[in-house]
Amino acid sequence: MNPAHADWRSLYPFRCKSADIDGFRMNYVDEGEGPPLLLVHGNPTWSFFWRSMISGLKDRYRVIVPDLIGHGLSEKPDHRRYEYRLKRRVTDIVRLVEHLNLERATLIAHDWGGGVGMGAAVAMPDRFARFVLMNTAAFRAPTCPWQIHLVHIPGFGQVAVQGLNLFVKHALNSTVAKPERMTAAVRAGYAAPYDSWANRVSVYRFVQDIPLKPSHPSYETLLNIENGLSQFRSFPVCLVWGMQDWCFSPWFLRRFQEIYPQAEAHEIHDASHYILEDAHEQVVPIVERFLQNHPI
Repeated sequence: MNPAHADWRSLYPFRCKSADIDGFRMNYVDEGEGPPLLLVHGNPTWSFFWRSMISGLKDRYRVIVPDLIGHGLSEKPDHRRYEYRLKRRVTDIVRLVEHLNLERATLIAHDWGGGVGMGAAVAMPDRFARFVLMNTAAFRAPTCPWQIHLVHIPGFGQVAVQGLNLFVKHALNSTVAKPERMTAAVRAGYAAPYDSWANRVSVYRFVQDIPLKPSHPSYETLLNIENGLSQFRSFPVCLVWGMQDWCFSPWFLRRFQEIYPQAEAHEIHDASHYILEDAHEQVVPIVERFLQNHPI
């Protein structure tokens, strides 16, 4: 066994469960007891991203961390069997919430987990009570990084992402402000689920599903989520941002502050997109205090 492979397993010591979500197997971590916290990752991460949050909060909360279909340890169906669209991913989280019968849950989301998780909240607002959002979005943006545009190029994008694994590799090298924290074991953990063309189908389809124009199949889904965000203006909201993020830049933080003027915001100036790699020592206590200050 590759030593780095063994090391990443030691960084992820959680017992996994699975749920049948409309015929597809979804892996999830379910640790601890207490008020439920639902942690939703983006692309190309998986529940491994949340390991410091799980360890830091499971002694007082029930921490539920799914791997989106096609990601992490969940089933990775071919795109002809599973529609890799925002609407379907939102429905998957709705089904998981229903399966676990979660009530008054706290959503904690990162990257496109924000769009997926907030989509579920908009679909079932009575099931959610608090929100923690970090380096994410749930609305349209005026611009898109050039790296995302490249992946949308027909032919090239699929070869680059599914064939050469460039999206995962680029993420490992460009999402932290403190590269020394991306040890061999950490890098192996992030990359482990995406070790073949077939296992990278969701990584590619996720980027392809970012709606860059109104004609995109997921544009209306994202617009409906965006239009539904304002109903949570009376809810406790915590925004935690790695300010060196080139993808979900500080512009996204300011947009959330416009939508949620009641939110408390924490700017982590020495952190980038993978904020928990750069600053978990700061972020986990921030989230813990927020939860304590807004009990449910």
